[in-house]
Amino acid sequence: LVFENVSFHYNGAHAESVLEEISLTAEPGQTVAILGATGSGKSTLVNLVPRFYDVSAGRILLDEIDIRRLTQNSLLAQIGIVPQETVLFSGSVRDNIRYGVPGAGDEEIFAAAEAAQAHDFIIALSKGYDTHVEERGTNLSGGQKQRIAIARALLTRPRILILDDSTSSVDVETETRIQEALEAQMHRHTTLVVAQRISTVLKADKIVVLEKGRIAAEGTHGELMAASPIYREIFESQLGNDMNSEAAAS
Repeated sequence: LVFENVSFHYNGAHAESVLEEISLTAEPGQTVAILGATGSGKSTLVNLVPRFYDVSAGRILLDEIDIRRLTQNSLLAQIGIVPQETVLFSGSVRDNIRYGVPGAGDEEIFAAAEAAQAHDFIIALSKGYDTHVEERGTNLSGGQKQRIAIARALLTRPRILILDDSTSSVDVETETRIQEALEAQMHRHTTLVVAQRISTVLKADKIVVLEKGRIAAEGTHGELMAASPIYREIFESQLGNDMNSEAAAS
């Protein structure tokens, strides 16, 4: 997946640019994290991949083909998306997970739920996978809804998995287990992770820091800690005290 000099602005006479000259490559098997403040363009960037919007300039290539040359159906069939706002519908937990793959059997559903760290809480529900989910999932916690949505996306076995701040309601320990399971599940495929919480991105193969719609820095956690003041500032503001107390304890 390649972004070539991608720029984007919403339509309108005085529309400001949301993204400017983004060039980025996400290889098969890589986890690429997009980090930045609210309004930096993170969600807009990943929403260009399934063509929720089209680029204003530049192009996005999948297997060296401009995605605008693909039909929407063939493009979306290759992408699994877990949006910021989890969308669940009235029906059983099982039906919510297999929404994209209606013919999926229990073995596949359970495997996807286990990878999403959802299986244990689901079987503890009153009727397990047959438990009724209210419209919009109002009878589940935010973290439970997010994990069901991740399981749903994994069940489709996507070539590209997009997680848009999709573990924000999950504790850090559970988030780490989800990341480890995703690594195993997606080892031949590409994962794009949008995050504001830096703990979400530490182990990514590539971290892209967006600032005001431009790439401010790019690299692994180690590379960015050494070379990027903006990344170090984010890290220290979120995790600095934790790291210092751990170092003191050891």
